[in-house]
Amino acid sequence: MASETKGRLAGKNAIITGGAGGIGLETSILFAKEGASVLVVDISGPALEKAKAKVLQLVPHAKRVETATCDVSKEDQVKATIESLDSWGGLDVIFNNAGIMHARDDDAVGTPEDIWDLTMSINVKGVWYGCKHAVLALRRNKKTKGSIINTASVVALVGSATPQLAYTASKGAVLALTRELAVVHAREGFRFNSLCPAPLNTPLLQDWLGDDAPKRARREIHFPTGRFGEAVEQAQAVLFLASDEAGFVNGHDMVVDGGMSKAYVTAEGPALPAPTNNALKNEL
Repeated sequence: MASETKGRLAGKNAIITGGAGGIGLETSILFAKEGASVLVVDISGPALEKAKAKVLQLVPHAKRVETATCDVSKEDQVKATIESLDSWGGLDVIFNNAGIMHARDDDAVGTPEDIWDLTMSINVKGVWYGCKHAVLALRRNKKTKGSIINTASVVALVGSATPQLAYTASKGAVLALTRELAVVHAREGFRFNSLCPAPLNTPLLQDWLGDDAPKRARREIHFPTGRFGEAVEQAQAVLFLASDEAGFVNGHDMVVDGGMSKAYVTAEGPALPAPTNNALKNEL
């Protein structure tokens, strides 16, 4: 039986944006399992209700799991969402994970300006708003430590010949923003780290790849493991960064890519088996 008082995040209040699916949902499950009080945030109300039901199905004795709709590109909504945790005792952890990868995103010539602006509003300004109001909340509630984790991407570290320029540029901005904030706020005890996932078996990517086999193969070939990563593998890294175990980890680009960014020529042979995401299970 899970305990309300034990776990790697026991006593912590956490917000997870983009929490209704993919990395966000897997992280919500692990945070709840490890004793955190969790506010799962997304732009879709119906998707949030499904996500909450899944978390409570898998972690029936979770301390607290609530949901809130929020468009992270709107500062007033981000502010209100974070301030809502003051009644819980104040924010301790935020995972700024909400993001967009638009199908019309292209190269220097083909990327429409409206797609560029939309991507920057969500992926960069949304992360900034989350960081800004997290710092204000930590100060307001007299916290001496806090963990802010921002989702960047491995594409911020390596180039790609299949362009998604606005997305790539936005994730590079997240890396720079996170590093700067890590240094600025270190003496307050507030840690800022980036998660850099490789392409994952998430609905966001899989919907984008669709049934285009060559498009999919061009990406899979670069993984030494022979497969995309799974969302639960990213969530485990986020759990570590959120926990006090990572108390001296600050300003770090946490690359979870199965070795993709370190590979010159990939290994041969059958792909390694992937773990099952918790959201696909009926019990943990």
